[in-house]
Amino acid sequence: MTAHDGNGTLLAAGCVLWRRTPTPQPGQTLEICLVHRPKYDDWSHPKGKLKRGEDALAGALREVREETGHDCTPGAVLPTVRYLANGRPKKVSYWAAEATSGAFTPNREVDRVVWLPPTEARTRLTQPRDRTLVDALLDALHTT
Repeated sequence: MTAHDGNGTLLAAGCVLWRRTPTPQPGQTLEICLVHRPKYDDWSHPKGKLKRGEDALAGALREVREETGHDCTPGAVLPTVRYLANGRPKKVSYWAAEATSGAFTPNREVDRVVWLPPTEARTRLTQPRDRTLVDALLDALHTT
């Protein structure tokens, strides 16, 4: 069962997953992981619905692992995103999270992941609401 708040809002959580650039270029010290969901043909941050009684951070880390194959270390709390999904209110809690280990394996929910510099990640994201999370991550990491 999925989690809802007292007002019927669907509860979800995710992370803006990042890593240090494997081969840094001038001005490019980190990359952000985006997931492609074939069901929606969109690019987004890893996220998903919480299970009933599940802690939001635990759910966010579970979703990152399920969608990207990566474990991560959570960091700063990022802005909560609210929107309508299929006509119903949805609230997604986000954290910054540094990838620590793992490898992606395509699955039913996510068929591709990409690691991109912040500017390219912002451009690739399908929903404008997800782009603000890139800026929030950079602010949290004190990076430009």
